Amino acid sequence: MDSETCKKELVIEIPPDIVRQEAEAVTAQYRRVARIPGFRPGHAPATLIRRRFEEDIRSEVVQSLLPKYFETAVKDQKMSVVGQPRFSDVKFVEDQPLTCKAAFEILPDFELKDYKGFEVSSDPSEVTDDDLTQALERLQERAATFEVVEGRTAADGDYVIVNYHGQEVGDLKVEPIEARDVMVHLAGEGTVADFTENLRGAKPGEVREFQVTYADDYSKKSLAGKALSYRVEIQGVKKKVVPALDDEFAKSVSQYQTFAELKAKVAENLVERKKHAVEAGAKQKLLEQLVSKHEFPVPELMVEAQIDAKLEGLLNRLMAQGIDPRAVEVDWRKLREDSRPDAEKDVRGSLILEKIAEAEGIEVSEDEVDEAIRDLAEEHREAPATLKTRLTREGNLSRINQKLRNQKALDLIYQTARINPTTEPASDQERS
Repeated sequence: MDSETCKKELVIEIPPDIVRQEAEAVTAQYRRVARIPGFRPGHAPATLIRRRFEEDIRSEVVQSLLPKYFETAVKDQKMSVVGQPRFSDVKFVEDQPLTCKAAFEILPDFELKDYKGFEVSSDPSEVTDDDLTQALERLQERAATFEVVEGRTAADGDYVIVNYHGQEVGDLKVEPIEARDVMVHLAGEGTVADFTENLRGAKPGEVREFQVTYADDYSKKSLAGKALSYRVEIQGVKKKVVPALDDEFAKSVSQYQTFAELKAKVAENLVERKKHAVEAGAKQKLLEQLVSKHEFPVPELMVEAQIDAKLEGLLNRLMAQGIDPRAVEVDWRKLREDSRPDAEKDVRGSLILEKIAEAEGIEVSEDEVDEAIRDLAEEHREAPATLKTRLTREGNLSRINQKLRNQKALDLIYQTARINPTTEPASDQERS
C-alpha cells in the first residue's frame, strides 16, 4: 500500500485447470441455448460453440473468476476493501494461468489514541429576551401578507411587481436578461439603488426605462462592472402587512388561544434548541480534537462520497428555498476542491468513531434503527415501511446503523469530557 494513501495493488493468478473448468461450464451453457444452423439446440459440437462465441465465453469466464479470486486474496491478507476494484492487464492464454492486476483502496489500519478525558469550552446556553423577540418576529414575517396599494404611487418599503428586459449597453451581441413577475422591494436590503430610485413613484401600467451601472464587486459576477439598459413594465404595487402580536395572531399560527401561551411555548422551544445546539457545538470541538490526534491516510473514494453528500445537501437547501441551482453563479469545480480538506477530516473522524465503537462494544438495536427511519421518513414525507424497504434494497440500511453507532461513540466521548462553559452573558434584568 502507498504509505500516504490507501491505494493497493494485487496481482491475481488463477490456475489453468480452474480456468479450463470454468470455460467448459460457460461453453456448456451456450451450447444449450445457442441456435446454430444445421444443428438442433444443444447438439452443436462444443468446439464449434467455442469458435463462434469465443470472445463472449472468455469475457464471462473473466467476469466470473476474477471477483471470486480477488475476494479470496484480500480476505487472506485481512484487508477491508473500500468500493470496487479496478482490474487491468488481463492476460488470458489457453492452458496458462489467467492473470491480472487489481487496483483498489482499503480502510486504513491505525492506532487508536486516548479519547477520554478531553476538555473543551462550550458556548453560553442562556436564551435572552432578544432571542425570544427575534423568534417571534420570524413568526410574524412568515404570517405576513401582501396587499395591493391603492390611492398612491410606489414608495420606499413597497414591493413593486415588474416584468423587465435588460440589455448590456454598447454590446447588443450579449444575450439580454429578462424576467416576469419579479418583486422589487424598494429601498430594501439587497435591492440595487438604481432600481429603487427609478421605480419610486411608479404605478401599475407604467413603463420605466433607465440605465444601471453595477459595481465591480457586485455579488452577481456576470453583472459586475457592467452597465445595462432596462425596460421595466410595472404590473402592480403591494405593501407587506405584518400581523400584530396578539391573541388573534396566536390562533392563526398555532393551536394556542392566547399570545401568552404561544410566547411561553416559543421560549420553551428556544431553550431546548439552544441546549441541543450548545451540546452539538461541544461535541464538534471534541471530534476536532480527536481528529487532530490521529494522522493516517483516508480512502479517496470515501472522501469523494463525502464531498458528493455535502454538495447534494447544498443543492437541496437551494431548491427548498425555491432557487434553481443552475441559476446560481457558483464555480462548482472550485467549490468541490475547496470542500476536500473538510471532507477528509469528516471521513477521518468517522473512521476514528467506528474504531472507538468497536473498542467499547457499542451496538445499535433494531428499534433504534427503526426510530431513525421514522424520523427520516417524516422529514422526506414518506411512509417508514416504504423508506426502509428502499434503503434495504439499495444497501444503505447499514449506513444508518453506522451513523447511530458513531453518534453513540461521540456521546461517550462527551460524557467523559470536561465541558467548561464560557462566561454567561448578563440577563436583561441584570443589565437594567
